[in-house]
Amino acid sequence: MEETAASALITSPGAVLAVLAGLCAFFFWLEKRSGWRMFNFLPPLLWIYSIPVLLSNTGVIPSSSPGYGLVRTYGLPVFITLLLVGVNVAAAVRIMGKGVLVMLMGTLGVVVGAPIAYLIVHTNLSPDAWTGFGALAGSWIGGTGNMAATKAALETPDGIFGLAIIADNAIYVIWLPLLLASKGFAEKFNRWTGVDESRLERMEAQIESEKVEATPVEMRHFLYMAAIALTVLGISEWIAPMLPVTEVTSTSTWRVLLFTTFGILLSLTPARAIPSTHDVAMAIVYLFVAVMGAGANLADLGDAPWFLLGALIWIIIHGLFCLMGAYIFKVDVHTAAIASAANIGGAASAPVVAAYHRESLVPVSILMALIGYAVGNYFAILTGHLCRIIVGG
Repeated sequence: MEETAASALITSPGAVLAVLAGLCAFFFWLEKRSGWRMFNFLPPLLWIYSIPVLLSNTGVIPSSSPGYGLVRTYGLPVFITLLLVGVNVAAAVRIMGKGVLVMLMGTLGVVVGAPIAYLIVHTNLSPDAWTGFGALAGSWIGGTGNMAATKAALETPDGIFGLAIIADNAIYVIWLPLLLASKGFAEKFNRWTGVDESRLERMEAQIESEKVEATPVEMRHFLYMAAIALTVLGISEWIAPMLPVTEVTSTSTWRVLLFTTFGILLSLTPARAIPSTHDVAMAIVYLFVAVMGAGANLADLGDAPWFLLGALIWIIIHGLFCLMGAYIFKVDVHTAAIASAANIGGAASAPVVAAYHRESLVPVSILMALIGYAVGNYFAILTGHLCRIIVGG
């Protein structure tokens, strides 16, 4: 690794991080400026991971750098804490009611579907591919932040993490149109589930009652964020080595679980009112993903077809669980589609599905996605280990 770093065109840790941060900024700027439909199918995340893979494998930047360690050590706890501190679980439950239960059924579908799919395809994958299934479960229960956090908890190799990103985006291209198209079956679907016709009106009224004015972001808010996130880091780093290390819980796993738990506890305090915590967290997440790409080897991506097949089987099982949840809890097709989008696509996709189905549900779709952030790290780590256990690992 040291030889690779020394032979790279750009070797300074600061310069390497500048390249990666610049790539992240460029693709979001290009998406916003161009409005190209390409980004509906090949979102910035895919480019932010894949371009560093190419740069490091062609000797432009190193595959190992002290800058990468800096992002892994400090970026991870900061983005986990800031992602979770703004979660308002109580508001989501008040507004969505049984819709939250449908989303949790979808989450159960992710947890159950992963080991089934992995059992089918694992013989064609590397022995540690279960860690990639765990990382993908992080995305499919919560979002990109959970995916990155689970990668750290399960110590997923960078190359296998790349397989998870490829599968995440490939399945998204298939799944999102299906969620949007479900609107056309609203009447039949609602008759099948026996939904109360007044349910949507009650939800919209509750959304109006929950609305609050956004607080303008000031310099002090960034200091609050830094103080909170670094305090969580310090406390977690102190506690994690004291906790037992087993086949399931390494010190890395404990660190992620502690960051997650402290973040959720902080969401119950006035810290939840700090504005832009989500935006700052996601900026760090994308830099984290770029660093993972820089550490990957192109040879590790050869198992992509089998990993994709497993993901396809997996998403079908998730969909069946969502349908079962909609039927059991008697909810409309709009809520069921948003619940699935909140799992599979997170806060980036749930509002898209909500806006297409019923624009008034956009605010609650974001709240539902935030619940996924809250439970994602716990269930994704569990999912990864279920995949390991089912094949006798």
